[in-house]
Amino acid sequence: MTATPAPRVTIKDVAARAGVSKGAVSLAFNHKPGLSEGTRDRIFRAARELGWAPNLTARTLAGSRVDVVGLAVCRPARMLGLEPWYMEFVSGVESVLAEHSCSLLLRLVRNMDEEVGVQESWWRGRQIGGSILVDFRADDPRVGLAERLGLPVVAVGHPSLTGGLTSVWTDDATAVTEAVRYLAALGHRRIARVGGAAALGHTAIRTAAFDEAAGALAGAWQVATDFSGDAGARATRSLLTASAPDRPTAIVYDNDIMAVAGLSVAAEMGLRVPDDVSLLAWDDSQLCRLTHPTLSAMSHDVHGFGAEVARTLFGVITGEGTAGSHPVPTPVLTPRGSTAPPR
Repeated sequence: MTATPAPRVTIKDVAARAGVSKGAVSLAFNHKPGLSEGTRDRIFRAARELGWAPNLTARTLAGSRVDVVGLAVCRPARMLGLEPWYMEFVSGVESVLAEHSCSLLLRLVRNMDEEVGVQESWWRGRQIGGSILVDFRADDPRVGLAERLGLPVVAVGHPSLTGGLTSVWTDDATAVTEAVRYLAALGHRRIARVGGAAALGHTAIRTAAFDEAAGALAGAWQVATDFSGDAGARATRSLLTASAPDRPTAIVYDNDIMAVAGLSVAAEMGLRVPDDVSLLAWDDSQLCRLTHPTLSAMSHDVHGFGAEVARTLFGVITGEGTAGSHPVPTPVLTPRGSTAPPR
């Protein structure tokens, strides 16, 4: 027997849930005057609960921009240009936007307060049809902002960080656990992790997972950085300057740039990789295959991840997608020449 598809949620359903007219829903989502903030909030809440967003065509007729998607990133411009993850991610997003004749409005911001202002300005000025939100933190103010404005968004982050927003995410905790278990299976008992910015939610998730996975080891170290090669080099140097019995025999890095920098530091210090120290990178960009030895990595299809984020956002904008949490495949271990049993 063929299952009967669930009826599609309409503006009428949202109006009924919120106890207002269809016209009031239209006023709220087109940011027109005539409604109290309380009524506006009630309408947006009803829409979220029902998984409804204004139809793309209807929004176009109302004069809102749907051919532009926003992405604000709180990273220095120079670092963003060197970060393989963001380059691959944006490439994946653009591959889907091109199919919809849509453009990406990219803005680099200095802090979260600036991003909140940018997102609100974009939406109220009808410059975008929706936004991609990245680098979530605990108690992230963008969750409340998107809900208050009725801004169609996709949150790139674990559901524990993104509130009720539609999210696309990878299971960082499982990936970290797999990395530590792999190195421990090779015989490593002193393992370090060079992590990213401590304030970021996914860094905190990886930190907690590493602590748990490394609990039975003889030694475990974690160093927070800003993801840059310079910071990765400094962290590696500080870890490897200890005498042999007190330094790690394996290091896991939160991105490829820091792992490549760590490889250079090991060579500078006269240490052989993997004979003296094993190194394991994250994301597995082309950088991992251009080094000598090639870098073992937790491989992740970042381009495909970006494409999935963009597809999910179009579903939110049109009301044709599925709200909620959308996990993508967990990064998987790809052993190469930079990991081996300790000597």
